[in-house]
Amino acid sequence: MDKKELIERAEADGIKFISLQFTDVTGAVKSVDMPVNRLGEALEDGVWFDGSSVEGFARIQESDMWLRIDESTYAVLPWSPAELPRARVFCDIYTSDGSPFSGDPRGVLKRLLSKIKKMGWTFNVGPEPEFFLFKRNGPDRIHPVPHDVGGYFDFSANDDAVRVRTELMAALDTMGLEVEVGHHEVAIGQHEIDFRFADALRAADNVLTLKYTVKAIAAQHGLIASFMPKPIFGINGSGMHCHQSLFDADGNNLFYSSEGEFNLSELAYSFIEGQLSHARAMTALVAPTVNSYKRLVPGYEAPVYVGWAQTNRSALIRIPRYTPGKDKAVRAELRCPDPSANPYLAMTTMLAAGLDGIEKKMKCRPGLTDMNIYHLTTDERHQLKITELPGSLAEALRAAEEDAVIRKGLGEDMFLTFQRAKWAEVEEYRLKVTDWEMERYLEVA
Repeated sequence: MDKKELIERAEADGIKFISLQFTDVTGAVKSVDMPVNRLGEALEDGVWFDGSSVEGFARIQESDMWLRIDESTYAVLPWSPAELPRARVFCDIYTSDGSPFSGDPRGVLKRLLSKIKKMGWTFNVGPEPEFFLFKRNGPDRIHPVPHDVGGYFDFSANDDAVRVRTELMAALDTMGLEVEVGHHEVAIGQHEIDFRFADALRAADNVLTLKYTVKAIAAQHGLIASFMPKPIFGINGSGMHCHQSLFDADGNNLFYSSEGEFNLSELAYSFIEGQLSHARAMTALVAPTVNSYKRLVPGYEAPVYVGWAQTNRSALIRIPRYTPGKDKAVRAELRCPDPSANPYLAMTTMLAAGLDGIEKKMKCRPGLTDMNIYHLTTDERHQLKITELPGSLAEALRAAEEDAVIRKGLGEDMFLTFQRAKWAEVEEYRLKVTDWEMERYLEVA
């Protein structure tokens, strides 16, 4: 869609306001809203805004920043009032001298994707974000009360959650996401909506679209939608498994081989080994909150150990089965990401790690068998050379700080910005006194 077509489309849709959207370093969506009659001017000249108060953006003395609209991302916001219909577009961020802003997460991903585009490659990702729907049980604080009592793939003709989920899927479809399936997940109140794989930039845009659409429509039903990785102790947390593949300019799946074991090419094996080799550092970006590491524990289907397998769901990377003849479906599923991640930074990191494996022609370690790694002893895992993911955000950050490939993939400015924000989160959590500490120590210490 070019500029003229976008203006005509907005006019035909009766749009009154346009939201110019971007994210901060943590993945929070930021928005600059303007009347639709300014759209033509914005498309030609961009829109200036003050970046000094945005997490990870410019210092006060360098606050002026410039938004450039990506016309291809136009979508009507289906929950906007009928009398004031709104649409959104995603934007790229530039500095006052017209150069791309190194702290723009979307721009960071675009820069790495431009590298493989020169090779004729496309990085395709199919994310699977999980989320919870909770009822409000108080005006001030939310102590999670699941919206339903269903389980994995459960169906009930009178289930309120089904109605909400199908409304969500319909809204996402109108916004351009190719929704494949939606279903109840393992935990009560937990859901998943899967959409068709796309190139990494569009996939990251889709994750953001899904998150705020789910939150907006849930709120209309008096519900809280949460993408928190582990909102309730003792039940499964929410992940964002990412199905990955590389395609060439002719649409051929570079991960497929008719002769390779599991129909994986040598390039695919090198990509997998690259991610396994950088897994501990990569985790800081794909599981980037203190709470993420309460999901990445044994016993709840979340990966903890670094390895790959075809059917073993305790492995970090799984090779899903596919229908013979559907070569494009051969892929590698990375299971450690969660939906609290900034999708642009997560996909940048995933690609940087995989490309390192390809560029160095890494030989992939042996795949794991059907053994349940959770049942192995520490010595048995050591003999099999199975390492563990970090057990905390602090441990993951230290691993990332020592990983030159991850830092280079993000760019040093972006990495340092992310590092500062996340160490501040670790320190804030360290200083807080939690309910658990009060219950455990108040009367016995």
